[in-house]
Amino acid sequence: MSTLATLTNHQIRLAARPVGTPTRANWSTTTEAVAEPAEGGVLVKTLALSLDPAMRGWMNEGKSYIPPVGIGEVMRAGGIGKVIASKNPAFAVGDVVSAVLGVQEYLLVPQADLKRSSLAKIDLTLGSQTQWLNVLGMPGMTGYFGLMDVGQPKAGETVVVSGAAGAVGQTVGQLARIKGCRAVGIAGGRAKCDWVVKELGFDACIDYKAGPSAVRDGLKEHCPNGVDIYFDNVGGEILDAALARLARGARIIICGAISQYNNTSAVQGPKNYLSLLVNRARMQGIVVFDYADRYPLAVAELAGYLKDGRMKSKEDIVKGLDTFPEALIKLFTGENFGKLVLQVAED
Repeated sequence: MSTLATLTNHQIRLAARPVGTPTRANWSTTTEAVAEPAEGGVLVKTLALSLDPAMRGWMNEGKSYIPPVGIGEVMRAGGIGKVIASKNPAFAVGDVVSAVLGVQEYLLVPQADLKRSSLAKIDLTLGSQTQWLNVLGMPGMTGYFGLMDVGQPKAGETVVVSGAAGAVGQTVGQLARIKGCRAVGIAGGRAKCDWVVKELGFDACIDYKAGPSAVRDGLKEHCPNGVDIYFDNVGGEILDAALARLARGARIIICGAISQYNNTSAVQGPKNYLSLLVNRARMQGIVVFDYADRYPLAVAELAGYLKDGRMKSKEDIVKGLDTFPEALIKLFTGENFGKLVLQVAED
């Protein structure tokens, strides 16, 4: 434990609330000494962090499903780490864990904060570290409970998911296929669409970058009997196009609206919402934390699909804590291909 005194924790903190797309000016970098844990506490070294669209919402002031990150606070982020010091019998040095680590190199978790930090050991026999940030992590849990609990898919139905090549979308589409549904993705660019169909096994994928009417025409072609379930990750015009193609009794899952997060004016709401009335459809939001007590059940099922090859997991890994400001922006430009992960340290 004496070696801990030589360690320095580099941290990225929110310096100012962004207007529009965040820039490096919205962040500050600080350093502090690494302290030993007190009785019942645990010290974790960050290995990899999950970069998610939800992080943009956490930077805004105002009421939401989770308090905003405060000015001057370490930026919130979930991740995977390794226990390097412990005075808690539930965690041993060398344990690989998941937690809300923050964008920093080390996290000291006092006993009183163990639950709030969501510190939990992970089983690397079920999946790799990066898979625990993807299919077996928060994106996978979001996709699983959004589709299964809110969407309630039935074999033979047509499931459409936007952001199909992203972390949540890839899980939703593959799970829909496993459950006997047709899976139609919406993604940006030919390469992503080809990967979604050829590698993930979607029935079709619509390239929203192919022209102003690409989504509308694609939904008409690939969903001739309408959309039974629409899993929305992007909002905006694509949500409106999906609403225009609903089947009777359709379910729309509102997971995110990445097209709207950096708007400097009012968020664009759905214009075609009366389709919900005409088609006796329902639209419901999902916040993954509501299902925390059931994560182990979903992890066990999804890990089984990874093992038997029915599900694949693609991660886009960016290295280095100092690259965080630019890496985060990849989510909003569509540059990332797969689940975006920031690798902070080698195991």
